[in-house]
Amino acid sequence: MIPGGGQPNMQQLLQQAQKMQQDLANAQEELARTEVEGQAGGGLVKATVTGAGELRALKIDPKAVDPEDTETLADLIVAAVQAANENAQTLQQQKLGPLAQGLGGGGSGIPGLPF
Repeated sequence: MIPGGGQPNMQQLLQQAQKMQQDLANAQEELARTEVEGQAGGGLVKATVTGAGELRALKIDPKAVDPEDTETLADLIVAAVQAANENAQTLQQQKLGPLAQGLGGGGSGIPGLPF
């Protein structure tokens, strides 16, 4: 309810919603440009992803390459990519969390928005 029993100012509410939408779009663009890293095997394998989770780079130390044991290398690659994606999710929560809260986040937000 609005204090004093008055009607909400629809123009003001619309402006606030548009600003939050623009802030969210800006944060998403920033996430797409920001790169985070994950590593495995004490740094033998490093994966770089964007804050949006797109794999951008994969570095493999020659010491990690054993032609007789490609399974271990594959496991290290998977672990590095998973670590990078976990870091990207943390970054997403830092950047988008306050915006999601402002939109009533937590799954009960504005219909049609993915949070």
